[in-house]
Amino acid sequence: MRVEVLGPFAISVDGRSVVPTASKPRTVLALLSVRPGQVVPASTLIRELWSGRPPASAAATLQTYVFQLRRRLRGAGLSSRLISTVRGGYRLELRPEAFDVHEYHSLAALGDRAAALGAHEDAARLLREALRLWRGPGALLDVERGPALEPEAQQLELSRSALTGRRIDAELAIGRHAELLGELAALTVQDRMNERLCAQQMIALYRSGRRLDALSTFQRLRADMAAELSVEPGPELQELHRAVIDSVPALDRFTAPVQLLPR
Repeated sequence: MRVEVLGPFAISVDGRSVVPTASKPRTVLALLSVRPGQVVPASTLIRELWSGRPPASAAATLQTYVFQLRRRLRGAGLSSRLISTVRGGYRLELRPEAFDVHEYHSLAALGDRAAALGAHEDAARLLREALRLWRGPGALLDVERGPALEPEAQQLELSRSALTGRRIDAELAIGRHAELLGELAALTVQDRMNERLCAQQMIALYRSGRRLDALSTFQRLRADMAAELSVEPGPELQELHRAVIDSVPALDRFTAPVQLLPR
C-alpha cells in the first residue's frame, strides 16, 4: 500500500486506487493520511468538512464517511481496522514507510547530513531524489483544503521550496553552475524578490563567464524591491554584489560562495 500526498492525493494497493471520488470522504482520508499514526479528533474532522458550520447530523455523517472508507479498504483486500477509532477520533494505522512524505523527509535528512559533512555530490543526489517524489506543483492538489489541511499542505510546499534551495547549493558546490542557469531563470521569475535565489543565480552566471548578467540580476532585484517594498537588498546579497564587481577569487572556488548566500 502506498500513500501519496506530494501532488494529487493517491492511495493505491497493487495499482488499484482506494481513494473515494466523493469530496467529503476524500477529505477525511486525506487528513488522516497527513497525520499518520496520530489521532485526529472527530471535532477537527468535522471542522474541516463543514468549515466551522456543521449540521446537527455532523457526528453521525462523519461516522458514515468512516464506515464508507473502511468498506473501500475491505474491498481492496485490506483490513478495515487500518482506520481505528481512538479516544474520540480516528487514526490511520500504517507503517511510516508506506507514505511518500516519510520517504521525502528521510531522503532530505540524509542529503542535509551529507552536505554538512562536505559530501556535496551525495547531498545533491539525495536531495534530487527527495524532490523527485513530488508529482505536481503542490500537495493534495485534488483535495478541498480546509482549516486543518491547508496549513499541512502549505508546510509541505514551504519545505519543498527550502529543499530546492539547499539542493541548488549542493549543485553549485560541485560545479554544476551551467546546468542550473535555466532552472534558476525560471525560479527567479516565479519568485522575483527571493534574495537567496537571486544570489544563487548571480553565482551561476558569474561562474559561467556572464559577469555583467550577474550584476544585472542584482540590479533587477534591487529595482523591484525599491518599487514594491521600498527597501534595499540585505547585507549578504550586497556583499555578494561587491564580490562580483571586484571579481573576488573566492567566487570561483566551488564551496566558498555558499557562505556568501543569504540565509
